[in-house]
Amino acid sequence: MAKEKRFIEVHKENGFGEVFIVFIDKVTGVNYLFRTGGYAGGLTPLLDKDGKPVITPPEELEKLD
Repeated sequence: MAKEKRFIEVHKENGFGEVFIVFIDKVTGVNYLFRTGGYAGGLTPLLDKDGKPVITPPEELEKLD
């Protein structure tokens, strides 16, 4: 039985040797930004204008599956 994936890739941008990907955690709804370039990479939660994590509501998550 295949294990269900926890993270959904919802956006990807490439440019100048860098890759930016937005993932959503299906359990918490928290959105993360992953950036990689060369031999380095980093992951951080996406924040709104008030500095709080961007959270996708459960009803929106159902549409992404």
